[in-house]
Amino acid sequence: MNLDLHCTVNGEPKSFRVAPGDRLSEVLRREGYFGVKVGCSTGDCGTCTVLLDGEPIVSCLLLAAEAEGHEILTVEGLAKGRELHPLQVAFLDEGAVQCGFCTPAMLLAAKALLDRDPDPSEDAIRRALAGTLCRCTGYENPVRAVRIAAERMKEGAR
Repeated sequence: MNLDLHCTVNGEPKSFRVAPGDRLSEVLRREGYFGVKVGCSTGDCGTCTVLLDGEPIVSCLLLAAEAEGHEILTVEGLAKGRELHPLQVAFLDEGAVQCGFCTPAMLLAAKALLDRDPDPSEDAIRRALAGTLCRCTGYENPVRAVRIAAERMKEGAR
């Protein structure tokens, strides 16, 4: 028996047909949101992170039906048209993108942090990014990128 899921994805109302056991990560990828990566399907790697009502969640552990009526943000929703979000610019500027597999999750975790705390400490940034496993960057460049994005955003960049 399939269900109709109604939610908002990246600011747009959406309706998806889902099976009761479908995970949110599977549904989002099936619907073309390929920035949602699936690494482990156990919630350990964090690469499937999306924002659900502004909070980072691992979408591989959430049944899609549980997202009914909620607001979901994927990395595809960070940019406004061709204008990248300051976090995306800083990640590019600071070489915080290497293989790129974990980058969408890190960007969303960082966005949630900066939405809560526009001037986070380095420790707070490290805690926010710790939920995403990265084997390429060593976390130094992403941490620096989040600090730089926070500064730029305080100066008025979107």
